[in-house]
Amino acid sequence: MSILKFKTNIKCSGCIATVTPFLNSLNTINNWEVDTLDPDKILTVQGDDVSAQDIVSKLKEAGYTAETIDAES
Repeated sequence: MSILKFKTNIKCSGCIATVTPFLNSLNTINNWEVDTLDPDKILTVQGDDVSAQDIVSKLKEAGYTAETIDAES
């Protein structure tokens, strides 16, 4: 399982509600969460064969930005 982290502009529960269907549509994601208390609004994604580009693309489709900041396997 891979863990990817992104700096985002997802800042509140309303934003999370907006991106939920987009991120949940990626079947490679097992779990994801956004730390809205962190100044960088860190999105952490866990999954198998997760592509950072797919995450960035889905967030862009939802109207948000994401920048990869860390990746672990």
